[in-house]
Amino acid sequence: MTLRAHIFVCTNVRPSDSPKRSCQGAAIHARFKEVLAERGVSGQEIRANQCGCLGQCPHGSNVVVYPEGVWYHHVTVADVEEIVDEHILGGRPVERLRKT
Repeated sequence: MTLRAHIFVCTNVRPSDSPKRSCQGAAIHARFKEVLAERGVSGQEIRANQCGCLGQCPHGSNVVVYPEGVWYHHVTVADVEEIVDEHILGGRPVERLRKT
């Protein structure tokens, strides 16, 4: 299966006393799945998956979109529709969230 886009959302949760930040992206992942379904592109064409630590803890919540390899940092649930509409469907990465 060839996907048009594959979105990975860090859902890693660390203990409260950890010096590293937790992404805790479960709600972000759920919102990606909702928005993709609403747009009719979930499943075979575009997938959003949970993943463990992406190694960018200070910038969490983190999302990476392949095949382009575009990294987003400090993502919130409120940012998901913009990422889907502008980047995934429109082909224009959301620069204000992009990790450089």
